[in-house]
Amino acid sequence: MDTRLSLPRYRLILLCAVSALAGTRSPVAAGRSCADTRQVYAEKGYSTSTAPLTQISGEHLRLCPQDYTCCSSQMEETLALQSERDFLKAIEDTSQFLLTTFTQRHRKFDEFFRELIDLSEKSMNQMFTKTYGRLFTQNAHVFQELFVELRSYYSGGSVSLTEVLSEFWSRLVERVFSLVNPQYQFSEDYLECVSKHAEQLQPFGDVPRKLRVQVSRAFIACRALAQGLATGRDIVNKAGKLTAGSECVRALMRQWYCPLCRGLPSLRPCHSLCLNVVKGCLANQADLDTEWNNFIDALYQVSEKLEGPFNMELAADSISVKVSEAIMHMQENSVSISTKVFQGCGSPRPAVGRSKRSPKEPGGNRRPFRTYSPEEKPTTAAGTNLDRLVTELKERLRPMRGFWVSLPHTICNDEKIAADVTNEDRCWNGQTRGRYLPDVTGDGLVSQINNPEVEVDIARPDVRTRQLIMELRVATNKLRHAQAGQDTDFMDSEEGSGSGGGDGGERYSDDWPGYGPYSPPNNKPPRNPASNPMKPPRVRERNGSKWNRNNGHGRAKSATSQLTFSLFPLLSLPFMVTVAPMCR
Repeated sequence: MDTRLSLPRYRLILLCAVSALAGTRSPVAAGRSCADTRQVYAEKGYSTSTAPLTQISGEHLRLCPQDYTCCSSQMEETLALQSERDFLKAIEDTSQFLLTTFTQRHRKFDEFFRELIDLSEKSMNQMFTKTYGRLFTQNAHVFQELFVELRSYYSGGSVSLTEVLSEFWSRLVERVFSLVNPQYQFSEDYLECVSKHAEQLQPFGDVPRKLRVQVSRAFIACRALAQGLATGRDIVNKAGKLTAGSECVRALMRQWYCPLCRGLPSLRPCHSLCLNVVKGCLANQADLDTEWNNFIDALYQVSEKLEGPFNMELAADSISVKVSEAIMHMQENSVSISTKVFQGCGSPRPAVGRSKRSPKEPGGNRRPFRTYSPEEKPTTAAGTNLDRLVTELKERLRPMRGFWVSLPHTICNDEKIAADVTNEDRCWNGQTRGRYLPDVTGDGLVSQINNPEVEVDIARPDVRTRQLIMELRVATNKLRHAQAGQDTDFMDSEEGSGSGGGDGGERYSDDWPGYGPYSPPNNKPPRNPASNPMKPPRVRERNGSKWNRNNGHGRAKSATSQLTFSLFPLLSLPFMVTVAPMCR
């Protein structure tokens, strides 16, 4: 054979073989079936009309690696939107526990507290009608107004508990004073003189102070807890309704649906990749964590107070009992109290057509005032419901701490969302199947400066998140003051005030565990001399002494008479004993 003729032929054969090999490589790679991708795509409710039957070149892709792919441009855009919806759904599902807890607990506590107030009023009406008969029914509006104001306060009205109770005792002393002195006729001015000096006379003894302390701190804690639960519900609602930015959507698409476009629909993103993506998307929400934890702690501590010294059941039950004790005290001391009033306000006019202390006048069949026996004391049908409600609430509050900072971990721990942490070598790393090498970034906005998956502008905090942080701080401050029996809405105006005798700053060492700067009694904020614009002015001024000015009857008291009255309780006790029978 002639080698010169066979050489070109050999080269031609070799060239054809190489060409054949090169020609068969591309169809093998590009011709891989996309059946699995099309099936998953269709199961999500999308048309497969634009889905390739086999893999095609990925040069058109903008989010996924530009390798051979089973996704068209339209599919990539559709799946990017789907990844955003999946992410928001994961946030909603994960936070549902918080939303459900706050919504249900708020409803249960609100219904329970309102029922306690209703039962307390009903109990008082029943027991006082039975005990005092027509005397109570004729003056029932005084007690009705008290409960109207208590409901208004609990419902969030601009109502001062101190003023409400002070006004109640002032009206009650006028009614009782008239009833224990039926032989006299009292004008409105005269009764106003009596009520204005109730704090000096203390006709009801120490009962008004005790009732005010018990009712005030219970109602303050109940209102703060109910408002706090409503705030928690609203915060979760607002924080959960977020929108994913373009960089977040890009990262979500790359981790969740780029494996699908590669023809590997069952491949899950690596756990560390998922954490970096979700931390970048939730960078602002993580900054809620500190104030959120403070808020949860404050809710927990207020609920504990309701189990102990601020028990609302006991406070509601005590209203009618203590009012009855107060009336009894005034009844038993009516002679000395009346003598002091006559000395200070002047001698009243005798009632027309009445003998002194005639018991047989209309309404004279009234029963004497008395306190309740233990078996008559009003009770609620709720039993230990408050204890059960508080216990259930505390059990649900505990796992809420750290919710926002742990949210990325909660989401990525779902096996449907990311690969298990032990499966780091057989997961999607953002480019292909294999280990994810970058470190997991820290929590919060500032830490995202080194996030390898999501580009976050750490110089532009989310305005809505900052507003939520402020709302949490306000709610926490209210709850912390409620632990000390203080209402932040009325702290300036009520500091040091009282009702019916007694100081407004009662503190009992066994009631007040230390809560840092909020622990009473030596850490009150400075008083604001400006009046509270939310509170209407009092119709009756409770300050100032009518003993030391004209008494409304046109008689000016001399300095001698003023001194006489101020010394009267000490110098004229024998005289009072002598005169007392004459007053009857």
